[in-house]
Amino acid sequence: MRSIFLLVLLSALLVSSTAIAQGVGAPTGQKTLAAAMNVYVFPDRGQNSSQQSMDEADCYNWAVGNIGTDPFELSKQANQQASQAAQQKQAVQQAGEGAGARGAVGGAAGGALIGAIAGDAGKGAAYGAAAGLIAGRRARRRAQGEVTQQIDQQTQQTQQATADQIENFKKAFSVCLEAKDYLVKY
Repeated sequence: MRSIFLLVLLSALLVSSTAIAQGVGAPTGQKTLAAAMNVYVFPDRGQNSSQQSMDEADCYNWAVGNIGTDPFELSKQANQQASQAAQQKQAVQQAGEGAGARGAVGGAAGGALIGAIAGDAGKGAAYGAAAGLIAGRRARRRAQGEVTQQIDQQTQQTQQATADQIENFKKAFSVCLEAKDYLVKY
């Protein structure tokens, strides 16, 4: 029993020392360049991790040069555009404040004029104010909805264009790595 335990222990030590000698150690906790872009790379010809890092850096630079876009820069821009879209939506909501009150004032004036002709300006003003309030709020909501929809469409188009550019970059990056004898999936 003791000899089996020693044999297993020696086997484990031998395997771990062989892995360390070959440069295959425990994960360092740092993401590779490819992993940061959700690209999975496997060394097909036994390249060590330092060679893989150099090859990934070379292919990254090659892809940036050929495609003309940097995926990390694109991600930053996409985040900024999303933030700007949220600010624009908030501005649209705030810009419509008071539309109901303006409608009520205009409606009251019109109602008072019509009420004066009919014989009761006060009643006409009250009815006109209520109608103006409702109409003003409806107009505000409709305008806000249209502008918000336009902002959403522009944001969606920008996000799709960014996703397409990143996809293009990943293709170029992968082609380069495959030429350097790596298996690549994304």
